[in-house]
Amino acid sequence: MSMLHLVNKSPYERNSLDTCVGYVKDGDTLLLIEDGVYAAAKAGKASAKLAGLDVAVLGADLAARGIGEDNLADGVKVVDYAGFVDLVEAKDKVQSWL
Repeated sequence: MSMLHLVNKSPYERNSLDTCVGYVKDGDTLLLIEDGVYAAAKAGKASAKLAGLDVAVLGADLAARGIGEDNLADGVKVVDYAGFVDLVEAKDKVQSWL
């Protein structure tokens, strides 16, 4: 059973990402939205926690925060709202980490 994990809080203000990463399994996807997209910035120390995981970020939230796609950690995919819906449909469950 695969799961889509949603993190919407900055890893520099909350521990949502740390908690989530402890539960991600093979076949799962981690989608960073809202302030959660800060975790995907390659210059930040939070991006190291994403290594080896299937990670996507919502492009509109990157743009709203002035983060360019060229500043993302290796392997992080950018999705639009339709891609967000596709991820929800592709997974058996969705878990939001608050």
